[in-house]
Amino acid sequence: MPFKRIRKAVLPVAGLGTRFLPATKAVPKEMLTIVDRPIIQYVVDEAREAGIEHIVFVTGRNKHVIEDHFDIAYELEDTLRERNKTAALEILDRIRPSPGTTSFTRQQEPLGLGHAIWCARDLIGNEPFAILLPDVLIKAGKGCLKQMVELYEESGGNVIAVEEVPQDQTQNYGIVKIKGDADSAVVDINGMVEKPAPGTAPSNLIITGRYILQPEIFDLIAEQEKGAGGEIQLTDAMISLMQNQSFKGLRFEGESYDCGSKAGFLSANIAFAMDDEKLANEVRPLLEGILAKKLA
Repeated sequence: MPFKRIRKAVLPVAGLGTRFLPATKAVPKEMLTIVDRPIIQYVVDEAREAGIEHIVFVTGRNKHVIEDHFDIAYELEDTLRERNKTAALEILDRIRPSPGTTSFTRQQEPLGLGHAIWCARDLIGNEPFAILLPDVLIKAGKGCLKQMVELYEESGGNVIAVEEVPQDQTQNYGIVKIKGDADSAVVDINGMVEKPAPGTAPSNLIITGRYILQPEIFDLIAEQEKGAGGEIQLTDAMISLMQNQSFKGLRFEGESYDCGSKAGFLSANIAFAMDDEKLANEVRPLLEGILAKKLA
């Protein structure tokens, strides 16, 4: 019997983006640009590539510009038509979702990632779904979520994207505990810990902002008490779900960028710029010139 298809995805975009103030005072961090597209666009494109049919954005106050980005901009598009800017119109057409394929719901209080996902429960319903954290961009030939969906279609259950970090950095991330072959591309997960104390991490495999979860997670989140930071942690609910359902970790092919940090954001801009041959030819000498001056 085939597993239920992954048709829906949740994108939690209610965060305040305080690490990027003052840039994010009036502009959501998800709308900061990597080269010529906002971060959120890359994540939506990854979801679409994986076959996602409906995207649920969990937003907060002052995030209306995200909704506007995925809507028709009548004045702009009329002006482009009048000026025969067909290439620009085609770009706008490509990023616009089909009618009825996006939903927006509010997380009215900043109670953590688990609570943000729970806010989407009625829009997801009783079916497995994906979660993509917009802070994390993953540069890959085949999108990370598509790789995960392919694994899910073979194994069912719950799937989490994981990657290795040096042992001295494990205290900064959610870490999975694994059983069996630690070097396999697909690992069996039997535990998780959020930001373990230095030297106590059960592995050096971190959770990388992409999940496929079964709908039973919603009931567990509803029962979940506040955890680290006084927030309702998704990790705690997954640990509970793990008692009855399988969890697999996928070492995805690709490179991740933490765009919630300034260094990660700048690295992503450089990496994606270097993918464009024409732009790379302009950017490379600029970078070399900056480095040469700093090293002189």
